Amino acid sequence: MSASPFILGIDLGTTNSLVGVVDSGFPILLADESGSRITPSAVNYVADGQVLVGGAALRKRSLDPQRTVTSVKRLIGRRPGEGDWQPPYHLRQLGTTPVQVSAEILRRLKAIAERALEQPVSRAVITVPAYFNDAQRNATKQAGELAGLTVERIVSEPTAAALAYGLDKLGEHQKIAVYDLGGGTFDISILEMREGVFQVLSTAGDTQLGGDDIDRALAAHLAPAGTDPAVFLEVAEAAKKRLSSGETTRVELPFYDGKNSLSVELSRETFEKLIRPLIERTKSHCLRALSDAGLSPDQLDEVILVGGSTRIPLVRRFVAKLFGREPNISQNPDEAVAMGAVIQAGILSGSLRHVLLLDVTPLSLGIETFGGLMNIIIPRNSTIPCKAGEMFTNAVVGQKDMLIRVLQGERELAKDNWELGRIVVPFPPGPKGSARVGVQFTIDANGILQVLARDTATGQDTVLEIQNTAVDVDDERVEQMIAESVEHAFEDMNERVWTEAKLKAEELLPAVETALAQFGDAVSEDERGLIQASAADVQRLLVAEPHDANALKKATAVLDDATQELAVRLVERAVEESLSRRGIT
Repeated sequence: MSASPFILGIDLGTTNSLVGVVDSGFPILLADESGSRITPSAVNYVADGQVLVGGAALRKRSLDPQRTVTSVKRLIGRRPGEGDWQPPYHLRQLGTTPVQVSAEILRRLKAIAERALEQPVSRAVITVPAYFNDAQRNATKQAGELAGLTVERIVSEPTAAALAYGLDKLGEHQKIAVYDLGGGTFDISILEMREGVFQVLSTAGDTQLGGDDIDRALAAHLAPAGTDPAVFLEVAEAAKKRLSSGETTRVELPFYDGKNSLSVELSRETFEKLIRPLIERTKSHCLRALSDAGLSPDQLDEVILVGGSTRIPLVRRFVAKLFGREPNISQNPDEAVAMGAVIQAGILSGSLRHVLLLDVTPLSLGIETFGGLMNIIIPRNSTIPCKAGEMFTNAVVGQKDMLIRVLQGERELAKDNWELGRIVVPFPPGPKGSARVGVQFTIDANGILQVLARDTATGQDTVLEIQNTAVDVDDERVEQMIAESVEHAFEDMNERVWTEAKLKAEELLPAVETALAQFGDAVSEDERGLIQASAADVQRLLVAEPHDANALKKATAVLDDATQELAVRLVERAVEESLSRRGIT
């Protein structure tokens, strides 16, 4: 049997998931046996070993919450204890992992597609939040492979939504913002569309903010004192949806604890007061994305709303006020991301042409250099796929190897950034600067990083692909990382300047001391006195508090100038000695 020409486009969502293909040149979403295009991202592990996925699993949630897994996207690629959200179920007790649960959902979507297309399909494009880190992207890819899919591309959700919005506008030139508030994650991306090229200019977000948090806030408000708010999640979610169209609603839950019942009137005003702090959390992300793109709100042509939570009237009013324009609600908020995934799949399969997608990396990547500084190899918001590298050398005499710490973040000092992994490159001991190690960073179209370190003397390569076990990044700290980089920008830069000045001074002082000891007779007493006085100034500034980087740089420059004549005479003497040894006079 020949391979299927289809590549599936999949939106693997926190709350719901969808699948589609490009068929006869048209992107379509595929429906299950009951005619529904939406598959709840729920998995129920029945005691007898059976696994239910989708609507059947969701119906079990209230009856069997300990064995029903929902919102697993908030756990995928994360280490235990990261984030403040803890699910009511325990994956370890169920004998499964977030990757395996996600694979069950993807397996179900694959089956839906194969039934609709009447043929096996094994290739897919899967969307993830723009702010998913490398571990989460890799874990999503692993889930796809576990489900029997070759994952051709991982695409950021707001970028996919922009593709869906812009497919019929390929001849236009627009700058658009995509505000994506889904079930479990928030993303904001600024993109530029020009002649079929979709280029992401900037991206920001929070992978732990979405409709789930809104439901929990409302459930906590509804729950009487001493009652588990989780019991009220379903009625809270239903009330939230009703308040998107009505001003009031009655919330009822009979015998929620076996004897007591809940029946309260809830107004939209009360609901909005409860959730406003959550919606306000998206503001800083939006402002940062605009700043990174170098744009003001009035320079945008459209602000596209995506994600089920953008149906909430407060969200729409908030976005309108923040961006100074009414948001564009032309896209189906539940289906736009999936449709974009389908379009990207169609581009890869050759079914759709004249469209090019250029995404970006959301955080800077680099390595630690001597003195504990962060040396950026790939700056944040670089268009991917991309490749960049630099040459490094040993900073210490007799050094036997070089530790390359791969870092992610925006701070000037290595200790303030996140370590993604490390490589040790061995080489023969030698003088300072004798070893040369090339370091190359490659980010593929999925946003997955590969680091190559090459000893140029031997040609030996060491390759590190950053996998989920190597990433020690808490997504909730991404916003904190950016905020801290702004807050501490002045002191960070001062510390970098001081460190660089200190390294140069500490390199120069012993060299001067050695030269004076060996060749002091090459200079006059006055010159010697000037050099020693200049060296004393440098030594004093090195230990002075507070650190004065500018003063140290000036003192080092003075010492450097004072030793110029000595350096010239040392070179001349070395040449004379060399000629003398060779019998040349």
